[in-house]
Amino acid sequence: MSLNKLPYLIAIVVMLPLFGKAQDVQFSQFYAAPMYLNPAFTGNTEQSRVAANYRKQWLKVPGAFTSSSVSYDHFLRKYNSGVGIMFLNDQAGSGALSINSIGALYSYVFHISRAVGIRAGVRASYVNRELNFFALKFADQIIRGDPFYTVEIFDNTSRRYFDFGTGAILFTNDYWAGFSLDHLNQPNESFLQQDTRTPIKYTIQGGYRYVIANDTKGNPERAITMVAIYKGQQDWDQIDLGGYYKYKIVLAGLWYRGIPGFKAFKPGYSNNDALVVMLGLQLHNYFHVGYSYDATISKLGLASQGSHEISLIYEFAKAEYKRSGKKQNFMVPCTKF
Repeated sequence: MSLNKLPYLIAIVVMLPLFGKAQDVQFSQFYAAPMYLNPAFTGNTEQSRVAANYRKQWLKVPGAFTSSSVSYDHFLRKYNSGVGIMFLNDQAGSGALSINSIGALYSYVFHISRAVGIRAGVRASYVNRELNFFALKFADQIIRGDPFYTVEIFDNTSRRYFDFGTGAILFTNDYWAGFSLDHLNQPNESFLQQDTRTPIKYTIQGGYRYVIANDTKGNPERAITMVAIYKGQQDWDQIDLGGYYKYKIVLAGLWYRGIPGFKAFKPGYSNNDALVVMLGLQLHNYFHVGYSYDATISKLGLASQGSHEISLIYEFAKAEYKRSGKKQNFMVPCTKF
């Protein structure tokens, strides 16, 4: 790519979030960001959990995306409820566009039989979108060769609003199936005093875990887990399909992302996005660390250098809390990746 074309590409990448169709942050290690995937996962832990996620997408594409989240949730066994809080940050366009949100989450779990349970959850978030116009380059600056001044006038550099989501999960000790809906109130996210509503995002998720062998404490020591997630938002949708294998403390996974053969962005552009490889460690059943790499298989190609993602999860519970556990299982069986 010649240097004289670089400003145009930067401008396109940066301005797409302003005028294009919205697309939410996504994590390849979706079960390592459980409350972001579905608020019904809030409190899906023995007592308390802290999770952190970091994603760097398309390293070689100017103005690409950097996303991170930090969350805490707690299971209130006495009330069959989970409560949590989640912080999310997304940087796009060389830092020109930033999105920060803080969300409060609640879930309730009950059993329709001794083997089958349901979790339902809600999320309420306060979102702040900010745009640094000084980090942008406009056509008049390129034409005049003036990097400091533009004739463009913008009234707002930030947008604040509330955002709501919900979800539910049906689960047993071996499988789960659920859905979630985000942006139920379709907030207006425009910087230009226009009515630009965030489209509702819908997600369907499910999986099956086959335990090959348990350890002496009855915890899965070797297991295979297959998962599938379908996401859609306005004209955009995709499928994540794959699984991972757990052997003692080591996890290894492989996913495909896209919708091949069924839908194309336009003629000649197959709906293939990435192959995702994941490696993780699960130490003492309470500390989890994972790394994943997205190998781009779309026409953007490997020249983008793919995407990198890191996740950390720490779970903790008091000894007396463990001893007072009920026989019924209140947790969805999927692991942390």
